Amino acid sequence: TINTAHEDGKADYTAEVAELAEAGRDLLVVLGYADQGGIGIIRAALDTGAFETFGLADAMYSQPFLDAIEADGNDLTGSFGTVPGYQGEGADLFSEISMAAGGDGQAAFTGESYDAAALMALAMQKGGEATSEAIAANMMAVANAPGEKILPGELGKALEILAAGGEVDYVGATNVEFVDSGERRPAATGYWEYEVQGSKFETIRFH
Repeated sequence: TINTAHEDGKADYTAEVAELAEAGRDLLVVLGYADQGGIGIIRAALDTGAFETFGLADAMYSQPFLDAIEADGNDLTGSFGTVPGYQGEGADLFSEISMAAGGDGQAAFTGESYDAAALMALAMQKGGEATSEAIAANMMAVANAPGEKILPGELGKALEILAAGGEVDYVGATNVEFVDSGERRPAATGYWEYEVQGSKFETIRFH
């Protein structure tokens, strides 16, 4: 087994791939970004014939990435990976809303980013000021029970409830719930295991 670091933004990753190929393995695990060095490594591996199958990090879970590989005349069938994921009404609704707006709600960390922004806005509303102190002091209160459950697309409703002195329990896209230490409750998180078939990610199971 050989590990090789790579820099983002390079035009050619042939040297890195050649070094990795010296291990004599059939599988290359790519821990990179789908729109940066990750796709560069994979293109070099395919162009040189060094590897055909890849283990993909969560940041490689991107449909535009697969589309770009297909446009090159290649596909990654048989490659596989995992990506953080969630199940439930909030996750389904976020995916629907994102797709309707032309986005990809299932892309890696999209739901987490959405929820982080929403939680900051709600914490500032509850604290009555747009400061980091208000966010820190009120984050737990808006993220956990008691209060009216808030799903994706209901941020305006949540802000109105808080402005009127009410309580909210933000569920969001990723089943947000914090323990006393400020960490996410483990039971609220999970991940999808997937395999690439042609130019699509096919879900195998949820863990």
